[in-house]
Amino acid sequence: MMLKISQLHHLLLATLMSLSLAETVHAEQTATLTIAVNGIRHQKGEICFRVFANEEGFPLSDTSEVQSGCAKITGNSVKKVFSGLKPGAYAVAVVDDQNGDRKLNTDFFGIPKEGFGISKNPTVSIQTGTPKFRDASVAVSKNTTLNIVMKYSLDP
Repeated sequence: MMLKISQLHHLLLATLMSLSLAETVHAEQTATLTIAVNGIRHQKGEICFRVFANEEGFPLSDTSEVQSGCAKITGNSVKKVFSGLKPGAYAVAVVDDQNGDRKLNTDFFGIPKEGFGISKNPTVSIQTGTPKFRDASVAVSKNTTLNIVMKYSLDP
């Protein structure tokens, strides 16, 4: 009788361990994206970040991003970390929000009045127009760091 209880105990333990291992194997991996913004000219306001997983709304929409947030400006660079992302392609848009409305303000012609930045630091000019998701997206896996340089005017 003692042998059977011991065997049952081992069988139960092995079953529990295999269930635990199966759950670990099937657990969805997540990625962390750290965004460093450099070249900030103002020492007031916030840098607002929008992380997009596809072209829908990129880069100006404030409703189609997968994650967003703002960080108070404390110097000429700011970092923000976004966790829990599924590994994949992402593009980021940032704004030097000087008036607290958390969006990029433009003039009558659509030219930015506030600083802005896009992942991969593409050329942004009247000729090139607004960058496309495919041109600004980067592969994000486990821990990815992205450097964005703030622009305060369109490129020539």
